[in-house]
Amino acid sequence: MADTVHSLIARLHELLVTHLTDGGADIAPGLHDVVARGAALGPDGAWIVAAGHANLSGMALLGGQADRAVAHLEAAVAAGYNDCVALHAGPSLPLHQGPRFRALYQRMRITQDDFDELIWLHQEMRTAVREAQDATVDNIGRLDTGVSPLPQAPLPTREPHTQGVLATRVDLAALQTALQRAALKAEFQRSSGNTSLDLIDGSWDHPRARFDAWHADASDTRRQRAAQARAFVERPSAGSSLLAPCPPLGSITYPA
Repeated sequence: MADTVHSLIARLHELLVTHLTDGGADIAPGLHDVVARGAALGPDGAWIVAAGHANLSGMALLGGQADRAVAHLEAAVAAGYNDCVALHAGPSLPLHQGPRFRALYQRMRITQDDFDELIWLHQEMRTAVREAQDATVDNIGRLDTGVSPLPQAPLPTREPHTQGVLATRVDLAALQTALQRAALKAEFQRSSGNTSLDLIDGSWDHPRARFDAWHADASDTRRQRAAQARAFVERPSAGSSLLAPCPPLGSITYPA
């Protein structure tokens, strides 16, 4: 079957979820394959090539291979990668003083609309992790057998001005999927454990279980509304002209 943009998006998403859920599994061979297959699609697959190289860069950086990380990042930028927000924090910080890194950063371009979305995407990644942690704490000790999925903010559907933004959408989607799978696994284990306890000795606290179920439903509704309210909204005043270059290193801030 011939590759399509959609099939490679699905493959990239699958690889990233595997990396997040399987204890940092080595997905480098799979990413190299995605890069090669994306390149064969020509311009339509360029942003997928960029996404693959960007993730390979991040993995190399975490592995202490700074030169390899910069090489992959150069390839990503050449293919249209422009997530300047991702390069302002975390593992990328040690690269900021390197001339190769600074030169490739200067080549990145983005519009104000797309920059606003990148800020939102990274903020939503932080929010999603925090929400998952809060839900885990809230569900400790629940005696009901209900299962609470993690409500998640919808991904933006606007047509971006620069295709590189699509790579960060896949990053957020993969994180959401990984968090959801982990949450559901824990919830099914808790639910089946409560059912087993009731079958074993019949000592299950039914009034407490009913209260826990009511409380969980209320929390689920509140979280779902909050997630929907976080959906990305374009600013009417934002522009579609390319910024030249991206905001200076160290200048990007967004709410914690």
